Amino acid sequence: MPDLGTILTTALALYALVTGVFLVSENRRPQSTLAWMLVLVFAPGIGLLVYLLFGRDTKAFSRRSKLLMQDLRATALPLLSPLLSRQDAELTALATRSVLHRKLMMLVRHNSFSVLTTRNHVEIQQDAARFYPSLVVDLKAAQHSIHLQYFVWGVDPFTDGLKRILMEKARAGVEVRLLYDPVGSQAHVSRRYVRDVEAAGVRMAPTSPLYRLHTISYRNHRKITVIDGAIAYTGGMNIGQEHLDGGRGFDSWRDTQVRLVGEGAAILQAVFMVDWYNAVGENLFAATYFPRAAPDPAEGIVPVQILTSGPDSQWAGIRQLYASMIVAAQRHVRVQSPFFLPDATLAEALTTAALSGIDVRVMVSARPSGNRLPDWAGNTFVADIVAAGVRVFLYQKGYLHAKTISIDSQVCSIGSANIDIRSFSINYEINAVLYSAQLAGELEDAFDRDLAYCTEFDPAAYRERGAVTRFRDSVARVLSPLL
Repeated sequence: MPDLGTILTTALALYALVTGVFLVSENRRPQSTLAWMLVLVFAPGIGLLVYLLFGRDTKAFSRRSKLLMQDLRATALPLLSPLLSRQDAELTALATRSVLHRKLMMLVRHNSFSVLTTRNHVEIQQDAARFYPSLVVDLKAAQHSIHLQYFVWGVDPFTDGLKRILMEKARAGVEVRLLYDPVGSQAHVSRRYVRDVEAAGVRMAPTSPLYRLHTISYRNHRKITVIDGAIAYTGGMNIGQEHLDGGRGFDSWRDTQVRLVGEGAAILQAVFMVDWYNAVGENLFAATYFPRAAPDPAEGIVPVQILTSGPDSQWAGIRQLYASMIVAAQRHVRVQSPFFLPDATLAEALTTAALSGIDVRVMVSARPSGNRLPDWAGNTFVADIVAAGVRVFLYQKGYLHAKTISIDSQVCSIGSANIDIRSFSINYEINAVLYSAQLAGELEDAFDRDLAYCTEFDPAAYRERGAVTRFRDSVARVLSPLL
């Protein structure tokens, strides 16, 4: 009989062989494949658990996505056909104005199947003091449906008032549906809270149940409101009092949201409906949720694409958009994010642009809102790009939560995606791409105003923090794909 050591050695060898063949067959980047092989071999139990929670690629979701598309295609496509039928003509017309616009439009069209909408009135809202009152007015005016989806749905004085509005509208016959992420909202939304709103007729559900441990890491980070299929909001802001008063540890929050009136609302409606189907299994696609109304031409016509990405996406759409925008810039790049944990693609794009003489500026929050690890790891990434000529500014006034990028005062993107590997690869995210010189300029003007509350990252001062601090940051960097 073989001894125990021989059995364990043989079992470990077979385990390493099987996991190695499996990982190699996934055709990941070589660095990623080697990293996961080391994790799985040298920490068999923990490594396998970490892989199941964080490491699977789109193949893990392919069956669900295929079934979803088969079920929704027949009902969704006819409702969007008026927009789809104009795509080629509108792309051609816009290409005569800007080659840059056409290139980005085609990228977003192909990497996330995004429809270009042109009949939109768009308003950028730079903080909750503008977003929340506007949202309340629109909610109170709703006649048919209210669809809400947020990573964090708070329970506090502000949201208590919002809760009453939603319950009143539901009692009045308006269809009200609310999706929340169970991890992002776990400290707020209780079973009693859900029972209270559902008793008034509001449909409320988590984007995915917490008992599905194999998908617990793949959080739905999107922020969406759609009212009567005609008015919509998206951007970086969640729903909670902290956006108004700063919450714990901050005097204020600085964030950016977009209000859309027009065709762009139909695309946000479709995104919500897909996520609602994934959450509760109900297909909502019907003509009544997609009114064919256009904004008054006097209010302006803005081309907009709604770009989504997630762990079940074929392409990392938002990461590709950011990288393409940075590389395409001819004069300047402006980026805002709470923290800065880029992958190799985005870091290379930023450094390449800076080394090419482009004025590249990145703004991040000077202090984290909770977990310190992203802040520590971010220091190492910031030091890298600053060495190439990128200027990085640390926002001091409050907590910077905006997720924006603008180039050359021509095109900008506002959404839910942070500059981190989780947002680009693991979370479900959504961004609005605005092809408007006026709006891009408005966003850049806000960036310039924010500079008054910033200090610039000083690489010499960072080096003087000491070897122990820098090593701590380097250790945190190793964990950056999970932060």
